[in-house]
Amino acid sequence: MATIVVKQIGSPIRRPAVQRQTLIGLGLNKMNKTRELEDTPAVRGMINKIPHLVTIVEEKA
Repeated sequence: MATIVVKQIGSPIRRPAVQRQTLIGLGLNKMNKTRELEDTPAVRGMINKIPHLVTIVEEKA
């Protein structure tokens, strides 16, 4: 099972509601918070929707 570590680098303040909900869906809600998630197409799609708010820190095989 491959996993990725995602870090929130942007604030959800003054962002559209859809982008805030995507952050919550990823389990992120505070600046510089990191989360280890399973590497699935759904998670990758959520990350690609908000690349200005999150970054991939590490990919584990």
